[in-house]
Amino acid sequence: MNSDKATKAKELFLKGYNCSQAVLGAFADDLGLDMETAMKLSSSLGGGMSRMREVCGAVSGMFLVTGMKYGYSSPDATVEKAELYKLNQELADKFKDINGSVICRDLLGLSAEKDEPVPEKRTDNYYKKRPCAELVADAAGILEEYINSHKELLP
Repeated sequence: MNSDKATKAKELFLKGYNCSQAVLGAFADDLGLDMETAMKLSSSLGGGMSRMREVCGAVSGMFLVTGMKYGYSSPDATVEKAELYKLNQELADKFKDINGSVICRDLLGLSAEKDEPVPEKRTDNYYKKRPCAELVADAAGILEEYINSHKELLP
């Protein structure tokens, strides 16, 4: 996926941020979030939710962005909730169409349901065996494309 946000997300991942941080970080300025807040907010979602290898952090990061851009704050916002969930399902489906899954362990070809809590050291070999840099680029690109084609939804 080739877009400004895709490039930014990939750069952030290659600097050492997790998948969720990379995607949210690519959109932080647009959301009015300082990088420290964005990085802290998304820090628990890497490794498929704290290395439990569940939903891919890139997808979780995408959902954090949609929540900030299109989300609701009232507990009575049933229409808005349904619209946001529909949007997130559509975005996840696009990600799944490109990558085959939204589940971290499936994307990484892992059989274990969760890993040790200590992340692997980021070496050249790590980056060669992990598709994460491309996954964050895909998520950010999908989201940027959606936002650019739906500007009428923004306040």
